[in-house]
Amino acid sequence: MRKLRISGSNSTAVILTLALAGCAVQAPQITPKEPSTAAKVEEAAQKAVLATAPTPTLKRKIALGRISNETNYGISLLRDRSGDPLGKQVTDMFSKALTESGAYLVFERPDIGRLQAESNLTGEKLNLVGVDALIIGSLTEFGRKTIGESGFLSNTKRQVAFAKIDIRVVDSKTGLAFFATSGAGEASIESSSTFGFGSQAGYDGTLNDAAIRQAVSEAISRLTQQMSQRPWQTGILSVQGSDVFVAGGKSQGITPGMTFSVQTVGRKVKSPQTGLDITLPGSEVAQLRIVSNFGTTEIDEGSVALISSGSLTGQDFTQLVVRAR
Repeated sequence: MRKLRISGSNSTAVILTLALAGCAVQAPQITPKEPSTAAKVEEAAQKAVLATAPTPTLKRKIALGRISNETNYGISLLRDRSGDPLGKQVTDMFSKALTESGAYLVFERPDIGRLQAESNLTGEKLNLVGVDALIIGSLTEFGRKTIGESGFLSNTKRQVAFAKIDIRVVDSKTGLAFFATSGAGEASIESSSTFGFGSQAGYDGTLNDAAIRQAVSEAISRLTQQMSQRPWQTGILSVQGSDVFVAGGKSQGITPGMTFSVQTVGRKVKSPQTGLDITLPGSEVAQLRIVSNFGTTEIDEGSVALISSGSLTGQDFTQLVVRAR
């Protein structure tokens, strides 16, 4: 019988190896367990998403008037301000941004002469619609500059375009400018080189457009915040049985389930302080709940509502307004 001898420093290593081998067993598989608070956290997250979901926007009727270029950019002896394409470009950008914002019904005013000429050509009467407010403004600051840094072995150059637009919002009924704001935008492009090698950038005309577009976007954002604080209202088209037909539909942001307040038109009195007419507060006569929409475009849309409280019996519909609650 052969005996195994282990001596010296190797004996300890072998003994440890045998001991570990003898103790090696397969560990049981661990089953992941979801914490008990996961369901509550998920439910809270879902409620937070629903709370931040966009709400319907009740659109305002707005017209875009004069947006002119009051800077010296693009003005020459052969081109006066009335023919400046930069002012027309800013106006077109404003009109596009207002329409795409989804908060307004935008009506044409700068090119109203062309609409009238087309109406005369076709023999159809031009049916102009009154608006809640008129936007007037101008491009007041516009320019470019080049900023550069030079070192021993490298240099950088940055082209910067800057634009600022000032606008005011005028009440179309009184001519009173009740809100004024501005928007600024900046766009830049940078080039650098080391040992004479690197990126190069020539004159980039698109920086002008990007700066103006940012200025327009900022001005419209401030305008929308202000307009959302003004009360939105519409009128009653007709009442047939229990159905109340209200002007304004899906394009105006009116959806089934919304509720509105029907109020009498307050009496107008002249203010001894300003000389302007002031409408006294009316009284609520009923509340409406929207049940459906009809119409195909922003012009012919309407909504059907039911009276949830109050009554319209004996009321003159022309002296009633429907306001968002």
